[in-house]
Amino acid sequence: MTLKRTAFARSLRQNAGLAEQRIWALLRSGCIDGHKFRRQHPIGRYVADFACDRLRLVIEIDGAVHDRDDVVTSDHLRQADLESLGWTVLRFTNDQALSNPEAITATVRAHARLITP
Repeated sequence: MTLKRTAFARSLRQNAGLAEQRIWALLRSGCIDGHKFRRQHPIGRYVADFACDRLRLVIEIDGAVHDRDDVVTSDHLRQADLESLGWTVLRFTNDQALSNPEAITATVRAHARLITP
């Protein structure tokens, strides 16, 4: 099962959309105050768009499909599961990622200040 999930995460990384690519450019290599993020990172039975183990922070970038009622319900259940594992989930839309990526960076920094002294 782990190999299957890893292969799935790898395929997601290789087929990332423009919004995810833009956010990854801001998160990679510890660009935000030295916090290391991973993209398409398996957590439990899910694959998070971006995750920082140190902060226990997941960042999800949601495209238009996430506006559908069935996907909203699925996202809610997924977020509850991740939070029950001790993770905080921050959700942003593709539009936010493309038009104002600095706001995402600022939100991550603000969260990190709450977690780390």
